[in-house]
Amino acid sequence: MIKLDEIQKRLLREVADLHQVPEGAYNIRSNSAAVGRQSTANIEITPKTDVAGIDIRVRPGTKNESVHIPVVMTQSGLKEVVYNDFYIGEGADVLIVAGCGIDNCGTADSEHDGVHRFFVGKNAKTRYVEKHYGSGSGTGKRILNPGTEVYQDENSVVEMEMVQIKGVDDTVRTTTAELAAGAKLVVRERLMTHGEQNAVSTYVVSLNGDGASADVVSRSVARDKSYQKFDAKIVGNAACSGHTECDSIIMDKGRILAVPGLEANNVDAALVHEAAIGKIAGEQIVKLMTLGLTEAEAEEQIINGFLR
Repeated sequence: MIKLDEIQKRLLREVADLHQVPEGAYNIRSNSAAVGRQSTANIEITPKTDVAGIDIRVRPGTKNESVHIPVVMTQSGLKEVVYNDFYIGEGADVLIVAGCGIDNCGTADSEHDGVHRFFVGKNAKTRYVEKHYGSGSGTGKRILNPGTEVYQDENSVVEMEMVQIKGVDDTVRTTTAELAAGAKLVVRERLMTHGEQNAVSTYVVSLNGDGASADVVSRSVARDKSYQKFDAKIVGNAACSGHTECDSIIMDKGRILAVPGLEANNVDAALVHEAAIGKIAGEQIVKLMTLGLTEAEAEEQIINGFLR
């Protein structure tokens, strides 16, 4: 029986949309300890013996199953590094829901660093959802540093939804991927910073086989005095196609640095990058205010729609 207090339950709702114990395979981690774990006939979860973390193995051909591996932290001053490895069998189709929520009401910093490695077999499809969230009235920081490594075999597909909307003071988000022939990677990042928060997102995607493709898109909003950096590089080592895009709204005294990068090492590599940073258009706010919204409400509506 999983025992969680009301704050921990709220964090689970925020980062994993969990209102009860999920069906299927899951591993729920709270304050550096596993509080619930379940495998299925097709998905096996085992704890690592040398470091903190788990191995998740999905049998070849598995369809329409999910894995939930959320982390919640409510102890101020707690710091941890967790290593999770995913082995997705050939032809499988699986949903993986991760995410971390930190509620810090103390004076010491709380930090969770998660290192996730994905080994995706031939013709397999993986949808990965990662949400980060922070709350709490303390002066201690809420720090999240996710590191993600993706290794895709031929004709595999990985779709990644990376979301951070509220309450994380500092984050360094690092993602690397290596794609074999015919493999496809799609990344959708949504990020908002406020106060004096800092967020750095770095992507390096290597397209190593003919027909490999990648589409990496980030949408972000920097408010108050926060700072963001988006650094995305696509390396074309074969006859491949790649696209990276950063679309950002800057507000108040926020700062944003976009560093799109392309490296073509094959004459048939077709690579494109786009970057746009700007403030909310005044006519958009005026239009919504004519419908009865205040200026602040109009801004929120625009931001919510932009990050959807």
